[in-house]
Amino acid sequence: MEAQPTLETAQKLGLTAAEFEKITEIMGRVPNFTELSIYSVMWSEHCSYKNSILQLKTLPRSGKRLLVGAGEENAGLVDIGDGLGCAFKIESHNHPSAIEPYQGAATGVGGIHRDIFTMGARPIAALNSLRFGVPDNPRMKRLIAGVVKGIGDYGNCFGVPTVGGEVYFMPCYNHDILVNAMSAGIVKAGETVSATAGGPGNPVFIVGSSTGKDGIHGATFASADLSADSHEDLPAVQVGDPFQEKLLLEASLEAIQTGAIVGMQDMGAAGITCSTSEMSAKAGCGMRIDLSKVPTRQAHMKAWEILLSESQERMLIVCEPGRASEILAVFDKWDLPCAEIGVTTEGGRLEYYYEGELVADVPAETLVLGGSAPVYVREQREPAYFQKIRQFDAKQIAQPADYHAAAQKLWHSPNLASKNWITRQYDSMVRTGTMTTNRPSDAAVVYVKGTQKAIALTTDCNAAYVYADPYRGAMIAVAEAARNIVCAGGEPVAITNCLNFGNPYNPEVYYQFAEAIRGMGEACRKFETPVTGGNVSFYNQYAHNGEVIPVYPTPTIGMLGLLDDCNQMMTLDFKNEGDAIYLIGTSRDDLGSSEYLRSVQGVEHSSCPHFDLEEEYFIQQVVKKAIASKLLASAHDISDGGVFAALLESAMPRGLGFDVRSNNKVRKDAWLFGEAQSRVLVSVRTEQVEAFERFLQSEKAPYEVLGAVTGPQIQVDAENWGSTSAWQRTYSKVLEEIMNHN
Repeated sequence: MEAQPTLETAQKLGLTAAEFEKITEIMGRVPNFTELSIYSVMWSEHCSYKNSILQLKTLPRSGKRLLVGAGEENAGLVDIGDGLGCAFKIESHNHPSAIEPYQGAATGVGGIHRDIFTMGARPIAALNSLRFGVPDNPRMKRLIAGVVKGIGDYGNCFGVPTVGGEVYFMPCYNHDILVNAMSAGIVKAGETVSATAGGPGNPVFIVGSSTGKDGIHGATFASADLSADSHEDLPAVQVGDPFQEKLLLEASLEAIQTGAIVGMQDMGAAGITCSTSEMSAKAGCGMRIDLSKVPTRQAHMKAWEILLSESQERMLIVCEPGRASEILAVFDKWDLPCAEIGVTTEGGRLEYYYEGELVADVPAETLVLGGSAPVYVREQREPAYFQKIRQFDAKQIAQPADYHAAAQKLWHSPNLASKNWITRQYDSMVRTGTMTTNRPSDAAVVYVKGTQKAIALTTDCNAAYVYADPYRGAMIAVAEAARNIVCAGGEPVAITNCLNFGNPYNPEVYYQFAEAIRGMGEACRKFETPVTGGNVSFYNQYAHNGEVIPVYPTPTIGMLGLLDDCNQMMTLDFKNEGDAIYLIGTSRDDLGSSEYLRSVQGVEHSSCPHFDLEEEYFIQQVVKKAIASKLLASAHDISDGGVFAALLESAMPRGLGFDVRSNNKVRKDAWLFGEAQSRVLVSVRTEQVEAFERFLQSEKAPYEVLGAVTGPQIQVDAENWGSTSAWQRTYSKVLEEIMNHN
């Protein structure tokens, strides 16, 4: 007979003494082990957001194009016109990727695509946001190689293009890497599916892969610190099969067309437990599930193992009474297991049976967000390292004796170097909708077939800014995402976020989190980009010998933009010799948190770069109008690496060069390499210079004339800095050489 769980059992499962007491009170008795395991995963941070939900509720969650908002379904959904919607979402798979990088990253990609097609949308684009430690040690190379191969293999086999993303390398990620995956898909009006169980009497099916022991307690694993012993938790890492997922995609979309489906939900974190409880709670009903009917790929699995397994490529489908044969026929056609495992019931209870025995009986509403799941507000304290940041004084930073040499040293930073070693492992052209494969732009632009429209997608967050000032840094993450969308010719519409932080029980970490949410919310309200969902990933820190090493706070923003006419797309590359180069915005004596300070000057603690929300919004409106008026030949956001990096990135695609003069009103290193925000580099054809300057003056927009596009040579303040091709070679080889060096 199964021993009755104790407080010690609950604590081993990640529950607190107070939570164990609350569960006992809800149940009216001490729960058995299976029931306690259910609560442990559903009340984990990964599923219940117990330490973050009150902060998340302060974010803007409504907008004129919003059809499905945060927490309502598997993903957010916005109206893009022409009877179409775009579903999109970003989520993390950090801990699994740090332990088993290939499968951790691969299943992160698979899981986020399932969130999209469970809503009835066909995925058309994938992005990612990756954070690694210093890349020149064997362990980190193994992690980088595994993550990139996992993302590439899964996405390429599944047949969805990886169209964009970002990669940073910083020491704070030396132990805990971040792997955030984003997906976007298109659905016709009236063809969406809700994650609901409907009313009582509906048959319940599990479809897709058989259930195994991989991923058990994965949600709990994601809600704990990594340590030197975390490799022992390897069974918590799921194993993916992209070919099975491709079949599941096609079968699910075909099943939706039958009209027999009441509701459908991906089995992600917490597996059957999560999908049955959330679908039931949403409908106000219960379910009676026979776990003996769940197809398994390992013999003698226990009931709690079946319930908690996070085996991939599985869905829960609730169907209309009397129409089961239609669903079964579709999945039989695609040669996918489809088993009827239960029925929806009245009363709101989840009754799980195994081999004729009732093994768990819990109220669905007590498991889910907004029900009885605990909600906490943690103590906040300003981080101690802020004192070091306040001591930073740019005047104490000596200007380089040789600016050309400083620029070359900066250009060797992996954060600025080409990520081609990574991106060439991704298929960006499958489905033939990617417009930015050979036309570089600040955001990925994907054609919406059958229309004149395109969607613009980007992921953005400079964690160094957020570390320096969580409030302003998070605002900048939103603003830069919007700036990238605008520079690509799009209109920002909505965001999804992936909030990567350390342990929320650490008051300094919770301060970072709360302030980042505050800044994000303010910026989203200004840009009218509501938050459609995403996820929170806490516990991104490494415990070793009593020392806790947290990552920088990394609130990654995934933004969706819309081009009503795909011909409005703008690229970042200089087009012709003789074109004039302008900077729209204001140059400042600002070096704060720049790549230049870190990689050239060796300064770790510095202020967040200049940012003013009203100024940023104004500059973006100016750029938007200039693009709409067809006054620009190119537009490129000035961000990492400053003006010089932006100039090189615009010059390299066509092998052109530039001749520019710095602004003598600010220190030269700040002008060249500083990362003050709200600035855009543009080029203008000679015949449009006069009209463009009249436009800027009529808008009362600040600007500088930098110089002109030239042949393949680079001149800065009348000094020859060599050929564009030489800079291109450095740009192309930095990461390549690091990864290929034994």
